[in-house]
Amino acid sequence: MFLVGLTGGIATGKSSVAAIFNEFGIPVIDADQIARKVVEPGKPAWHKIRKEFGPEVFLDTNELDRVKLGDMIFNDVEKRKKLNAITHPHIYKEIYWQTFKYFLQGHQFVVMDLPLLFETGHMLNYLHKIIVVTCEEDLQLQRLMERTGFTEAKAKIRIAAQMSLEKKANMANFVIENSGSVRDTREQTIKVIKVLKASKYHWKLRFLVGFCCTVLLAGVYWLKNRSLRSLLFAA
Repeated sequence: MFLVGLTGGIATGKSSVAAIFNEFGIPVIDADQIARKVVEPGKPAWHKIRKEFGPEVFLDTNELDRVKLGDMIFNDVEKRKKLNAITHPHIYKEIYWQTFKYFLQGHQFVVMDLPLLFETGHMLNYLHKIIVVTCEEDLQLQRLMERTGFTEAKAKIRIAAQMSLEKKANMANFVIENSGSVRDTREQTIKVIKVLKASKYHWKLRFLVGFCCTVLLAGVYWLKNRSLRSLLFAA
């Protein structure tokens, strides 16, 4: 099984592309969904955030107020580092666990929806291919404002805080331009899916894993027999 990274800019339409992969029976590991899951009330990260940032970043329901926390850490690098130090270990632990489960299920590849893939760089060395979803800048701004209710000024600041779409596209294996119709985006995505499904790379990885497991089992068998012989001779 090989790993495919799916990324882009905020409000470029990664979720729409991810949904098409799901339609074709391809697992998608959504980092944003996992990030929400690990900060649910009562979870270890929830307790740590409450201790570090105080009750003011929580709603009356005890759920994390993501908007308020986002505003708090956006212009404060140190607070952002503290939050990442709390949440990232739990997020990546869940990502690795989900990946392992899909590997055992025999999937050819898994798509990882990672909004800040290039910004963090954490998963880059594990990915076989990278897909970047882009769109026109004015459309991205409009989508973000409609989705979040941000003012134009605030939306522009959030977009500018991420790596530019042009730079991300230059580092991608596939680029899906999501400024047109739903049909156009779907056709682009299906073309990428066909290329990925035609890849034989997963067989190389399975052979390597199988070889390592065989060597490991042979070593255990040899050590077991050696210990048994030693006990017999000692007797």
